[in-house]
Amino acid sequence: MAAEYVTLDVTLLLFAAMAGIVLAKRLGQSAIVGEILLGVLIGPTLLGWVSYDEPVKVLAELGAIFMLFTVGLESDMRQLARPRNALVAAAGVVLPFALGWWVSSLFGYGGLEGLFIATSLTATSIAITVRILQERGMLSTPVARTIVGAAVIDDVLGLVVLSVITGLSGSAGWAALAGRVGIALGFVAACFLLVRPVNALVRWVELRVRASSEHAGLFAAMVVAFGYAGIAQIVGLSAIVGAFLAGVTLEESGGKAVREAAHYLETIFSAIFFVSLGVVADFTRLGGAWAFALALIAAALVSKFVGCWTAARACGHTAKEAASVGLGMVPRGEVAMIVALLGLSAGVIGEPVYGAIIVMAFATTVVTPLLLSRSLPPVGAEEGPAASH
Repeated sequence: MAAEYVTLDVTLLLFAAMAGIVLAKRLGQSAIVGEILLGVLIGPTLLGWVSYDEPVKVLAELGAIFMLFTVGLESDMRQLARPRNALVAAAGVVLPFALGWWVSSLFGYGGLEGLFIATSLTATSIAITVRILQERGMLSTPVARTIVGAAVIDDVLGLVVLSVITGLSGSAGWAALAGRVGIALGFVAACFLLVRPVNALVRWVELRVRASSEHAGLFAAMVVAFGYAGIAQIVGLSAIVGAFLAGVTLEESGGKAVREAAHYLETIFSAIFFVSLGVVADFTRLGGAWAFALALIAAALVSKFVGCWTAARACGHTAKEAASVGLGMVPRGEVAMIVALLGLSAGVIGEPVYGAIIVMAFATTVVTPLLLSRSLPPVGAEEGPAASH
C-alpha cells in the first residue's frame, strides 16, 4: 500500500489484532494464534487488504524490539550466561540442520539449495515463545531463562551457519565472513562486559535531564535499546537480539516508570508484529511444493524438539521442563522468513522452495502456542529441580 495510506494499514493491523485476541480467547487458545490467523485473512493469501510493504515491516520490527527489550528488563544476565544454554542452543542448530539437509536431498534439492534449506531450519523466533511465557506469568522461571538464553545463542550460531553457506555461494570472501562473525561475537561479549558503565551512564543522564523532563529515564533507555538493536543489525545479528541485550543490560537501572512505559509500547506494537507474521505468509507463492512443505514442517518440529529436549535433560531439567524447552525453541517465525528471502534474492533457492520455507515458518509459529500452553505448568506451580541449578 502507498505510504500515504500507512494509517489505514495500522488501523487494519490493530483491528485484526484485537479481533484475533478476542477469537483466540473464546476458543481457549493463546492470543498469538488469533493474531497470526487474522493476519493471514487480511494479507495477500486471502483478502489482500494489507501487504508486507516497508511501512508494515518497520512497524512489525518495532513491535519485536519493544517486546524483547521488555523481556530483557525482567531477565537476569547471570542466569542467561550459563553454559547449559549454549548446549541447548547447539543441539537446536545441529540436529535441525542435519535433518533439513536429509529431507531436502530426498526431494532432490542438493548443493547450495539444500544447504540453504537446512540453514532455514536452524532459526529460532524467540518472540513467539516470549509472548506465551508472558501470558502465563512465567518469564522468571528456570525454563524461561533456558529458552531465552539458548535462543540468543542460537541467533549467533545461526549467523555463523548462514555466513558459511553464503561464503560457499561465492558472494563474500572467507576472511570477510570470519571477521563479521568475530565482530558479532565481540558485540555480544561487550554487552556483558559493559553492564556497569552503561547503567552508570543512564543514571547520570537521568539525573541531569530529570529537571527538564520527567521521562528522562525512558528516553535514555530507548536510546540504549535502539542503539543496541542497530549495532546488532550492523554486525549481522537480528535487531531483536540487540534489543534484548539492551534490556538485560538495563535490568539494574530500569525503574518502574521505564518498565511501565516500555510495557505499554510493547502491547501496541507487538500486536502489529504478530499480525504481520500472518500477512507475510503468502501461501500463493508455494506452487506445487506442498509435499515438500509438509515434510519440512515435520522435520522442523521433530528436530528442534528432540535436540533441545535431549540437551535440556542433560542439563538437569525434568522431563516436563525439558519438553517445554524443546517446544519453546520450535517456532521459526520471522527469522526463517528472512533467511528464505535472502536465499530467494541471492538466487540460491527458487519460488517453490521459498514458499515451502514460508509455510514451514508459519506452521511452527502457529503450532507452538497450542502445544507449549499444554506443556507449561499452571501459574504459581512449584518449580522443578532445575530451579536450583
